Amino acid sequence: MTAKDRLSTSSNITHRSEPTSLRSRPDETPSNPLPTADTSLRSERSLRATVAAGNKDVEGGLRKKLSAVECLKTIVFATKLNILLVFVPLGIVAYHLKWSEVTIFVLNFMAIIPLARLLGYATEEISLRVSESAGALLIATFGNAVELIISIVALKEHKVPVVQALVLGSVLSNLLLVLGFCFVFGGMKHTSQQFNQTAAQTSASLLSLSCLSLLIPAAFHATATTIDQTANIKHLSYGTSIVLLIVYGLYLFFQLKTHTHLYATSSEDENDPILPLWMGIALLVVVTAVVVFCADYLVTSIDGLAKAWNISPVFIGLILLPIVSNAAENATAVTMAWRDKMNLAISVAIGSSMQVALFVTPLLVILGWIINEPMTLFFNTFETCVMFVSVLIVNYLIQDGESNWLEGVMLLSTYLIIAVAIYFYPVAVETVHP
Repeated sequence: MTAKDRLSTSSNITHRSEPTSLRSRPDETPSNPLPTADTSLRSERSLRATVAAGNKDVEGGLRKKLSAVECLKTIVFATKLNILLVFVPLGIVAYHLKWSEVTIFVLNFMAIIPLARLLGYATEEISLRVSESAGALLIATFGNAVELIISIVALKEHKVPVVQALVLGSVLSNLLLVLGFCFVFGGMKHTSQQFNQTAAQTSASLLSLSCLSLLIPAAFHATATTIDQTANIKHLSYGTSIVLLIVYGLYLFFQLKTHTHLYATSSEDENDPILPLWMGIALLVVVTAVVVFCADYLVTSIDGLAKAWNISPVFIGLILLPIVSNAAENATAVTMAWRDKMNLAISVAIGSSMQVALFVTPLLVILGWIINEPMTLFFNTFETCVMFVSVLIVNYLIQDGESNWLEGVMLLSTYLIIAVAIYFYPVAVETVHP
């Protein structure tokens, strides 16, 4: 969520005041508008305890300008997950002292969890101080920054199957695991919960498009008569990725300009920025740099972990790695569901999945093309079927705009079945490589 909620949502667009021509009339506004991922980030902030004393000017209620020390204090106490930052130096030391690869993986795995949340926090702070368009672009770039960084590192390490497993795992984790927990925990407190089905189904429909982008290469490979279709599938993937990126850009325009009434924010979700712009930028740069190092150490230890635990690297990418980048936003989504703010919860779960599928995955294909480490949209048959079934189930469950705990159990059961199957599934051999 995180700004992985950060665009977690859905595309995570900050909703600010709109021109009169673009605002919805009272009779046009849905009863339950779906907030953007940026909104869910702001709501998470409302859950945190008050940070550093003196952050607010009591007289008048205006937030005063913070000193550098006060800014650092605010950052340190921004989230309880920061206690896990102790693993950052441990992970770096473990790598340079050549500790066991299992230890290196575990330490850096734990280190990236709070770093992902800090990335989301920094992105949120900056987006609140810049224009709407700039904020949207920032969130689109850093919304799933951790997945993107880990994937780029793995791509450079020639671990294309791990990259494909990671992006697929991120989609499945948000669609099935996170959404399932939201339905279950929300249903434990409320018999039935409603959400804006129009906005939710828009994101889910775009997920169906991304699912189609995986089915076409698989069908192409299965039915083509030529023996070697590697080059053709690469070219098909490049063209499809460009189309998906264009569609994602149009979706941002849809959310930001033409249909803002579907993504309206409530006044209680509006927050003022805490950090000055320079501190937000500095935090974003520093945390991103640290994530790059930790991701590098994490990826280089995957093979050692796979051998030590006798599991497939694909299982690590599909099941374990998504936990790293999704932990913070997952907690946010479940909390929102418990508080009966299902629009926020849905935006984090389905929106983040949509962003990974429509933005991160095609972007990785294009980046692989640029650095001459080709990655295609041809996933093995099993992975493609898993994606298709998951999107189908979610589309079916959200079509009525209501949720209950039993639907959550269905989603969690689906995820568990897939996880067990992936554990026993042999290393993928169908993926096309140059």
